[in-house]
Amino acid sequence: MRLYYFADGCSLATHIAMREAGMDFEIEEVDVQTRLTESGRPFPEINAKGYVPALVFDDGSMLTENVALLDWVAQQSDALRPEDGIPRTRQIEALTFISTELHRPFLFLFFFVGEPEKPAVGGMIAGRFAHIAGRLAGDYLLGDHFSVADAFLYVMLRWAKMSKVEVSDRFAPYVRRIEARPAVRAALDAEGLRTVAA
Repeated sequence: MRLYYFADGCSLATHIAMREAGMDFEIEEVDVQTRLTESGRPFPEINAKGYVPALVFDDGSMLTENVALLDWVAQQSDALRPEDGIPRTRQIEALTFISTELHRPFLFLFFFVGEPEKPAVGGMIAGRFAHIAGRLAGDYLLGDHFSVADAFLYVMLRWAKMSKVEVSDRFAPYVRRIEARPAVRAALDAEGLRTVAA
């Protein structure tokens, strides 16, 4: 399997999850500006959508979209697989909220709005983080065990720090807990990234 990624992009969530699951895979970076892969191939030739993550299986088939990929990874791992029924549905609920209410607004903040609009978009994102912070009941997003939703939320918290979006102090120990995980450290090292915990 080969995972195509942007360094510090949303694909970092899938990268972390795959390492947490102990999967055997390769990674290949895509340049954000040129959309060329490390091997020099135009990424849209691989994934016509033109964005990451994209996971190409050994048979040449491909899976895209973080929510789908993270759910698939969780189903392959005893450690990450939620119970069937409402626990899995709660995980998909969390993944969908992160994707639509955090990830998408961040893209607008980064690429589509001018300076006058950025405070309003940043404030909206901060409000979404406040919603999550008010519901953190255990060590991780869905309770006492790390889930693929934590991998995705962690990436969004990295983006919050990078873009100076204010988040609750409740996330500080959460980020430290995430960054202490060996799979997270391995993914960061592989992408040439630093931790963000103070």
